[in-house]
Amino acid sequence: MDSQVIVSLITGVFIAASAAYLGTLMLSKKMALVAGPLGHLTLPGIALALLYGFNISLGAFPFVILGIILIWLFEIRTKLPMEALTAIVFSSGVAIAFIFLPVAQAETALIGDISKVSFLDMLFSVLLAGGVFLATKKIYKKMTLINISEDLAKVEGISVKKYNLIYLSCIAIIVALGAQLVGGLLTAALVAIPAAASRNLSKNIASYSILAVIFGVVSAIFGILLFRITKFPAGPLIILTSALIFIISMVFVEK
Repeated sequence: MDSQVIVSLITGVFIAASAAYLGTLMLSKKMALVAGPLGHLTLPGIALALLYGFNISLGAFPFVILGIILIWLFEIRTKLPMEALTAIVFSSGVAIAFIFLPVAQAETALIGDISKVSFLDMLFSVLLAGGVFLATKKIYKKMTLINISEDLAKVEGISVKKYNLIYLSCIAIIVALGAQLVGGLLTAALVAIPAAASRNLSKNIASYSILAVIFGVVSAIFGILLFRITKFPAGPLIILTSALIFIISMVFVEK
């Protein structure tokens, strides 16, 4: 196994594990699909990264973070559902992307290319994905309470605005990192499918989180290894592996 495969696997495993763990929180909050529109919001940054030859995630970050801040501010100002505000922001980002995105490099932007990740990219991804994992663990119980009742959370002294901002920031980082693994088009699946498969099988919160992380990691490993064998793009293979795990999990759902 050559060094590039090892770098790709380490990068993929850390991103997929953090995405799956965060996905369990997003699924509980009924926000799993929000990662999709935010993934599309990475496209302007990816376009610039491809044009000027720097890391895709670095290009994606400013646009996703700007989008998250706008969504957070709009939610405070308008009280509209987060899904509606996300749709408004992401459609603007997609429109900007198609002005700059080179047609010849559209595939990389849409479905990612983990095979081009460098050692420095790997370190960058591991540190950020690890940070998201720890931050998600830190806010998990409080966000769960916020999901149940914001009023109850406020009574408990929890700053709903603060924790929503941290939560959205974690989503922004995962979406930006996921762009190099599965592209801007498939990020929702990266967070949603492992969590959904885990929901089918888990008996409690602990097993729900653990199984989701395992499913995310297995999907990343198999997808990248299948890419090496078949030469089909790794991003779609990762998502298809994850989807297969979900289908298998349905067999064991208790009726």
